[in-house]
Amino acid sequence: MTTRERIISSCSGTKKITEQPSNYDHLEEMSVGELLYHINDEDALVAKAVRRAIPQIESFVEAVEERMNHGGRLFYVGAGTSGRLGVLDASELPPTFGVSDSRVIGVIAGGDDALRHAVEKAEDIVERGWQDMQAYHPTELDTVLGIAASGTTPYVVGTLRLARLNGLLTGCITSNPGTPLADIADHAIETIVGPEFVTGSSRMKSGTAQKMVLNMISTTLMIRMGRVQGNRMVNMQLTNAKLVNRGTCMLQELLGLNYDEARRRLLEAGSVDAVLKKGRV
Repeated sequence: MTTRERIISSCSGTKKITEQPSNYDHLEEMSVGELLYHINDEDALVAKAVRRAIPQIESFVEAVEERMNHGGRLFYVGAGTSGRLGVLDASELPPTFGVSDSRVIGVIAGGDDALRHAVEKAEDIVERGWQDMQAYHPTELDTVLGIAASGTTPYVVGTLRLARLNGLLTGCITSNPGTPLADIADHAIETIVGPEFVTGSSRMKSGTAQKMVLNMISTTLMIRMGRVQGNRMVNMQLTNAKLVNRGTCMLQELLGLNYDEARRRLLEAGSVDAVLKKGRV
């Protein structure tokens, strides 16, 4: 079969939802306002799709929490937009919750170069994702969450297959039902957001759904692991003036201190949590 015949064959079968035609046409003829309102109309469907997937998300988080409480790590694996969103979520956890950057790790096809520049062919190498993970010496306590709107990305599917064979817990986030990725995963999270506003552009609704789910997973895990008190980020890193001020105000409220004293104690201890623990001793 020639390359052209393979393309015709793959395009003539049942299309993935993420590849189905947009509900809108003649986009180039729309005004700016029309484009913005229609994009927003489509985005409004995303939260509902994510809500329908909450039972799947809950099951996954509970399984991951148990492993992380015993020292396991969570790996996000993806290509393109999906990979970038995984790296983004992982990179935000240390400053927000004060955890080590080794607890949640983002792995993207093409490496760090792919964060700024498209490295499209990297996603087609089936074994590469698992090879990329070897730098972190994965163990059976670890979890791999594959992120792929299509549910068919070779880099991600291959990583999950090999991770599962090696005893790791596996999960996935996809925007199509019944995909090869979901078939492999122990926990499949399927956010069916429908066709994209621009046909096939999964950086839009699918990407928004992925960002929402990743936020839900990581935030819930951090809360469950004791990185939040009440509703406050008491373990955040004091990396800029805004965060120092936020921490100072927290201590003022919690301990009834004046601003200068609260700030002095915060900078001396290094975090809100450390000040509070010191006060309990």
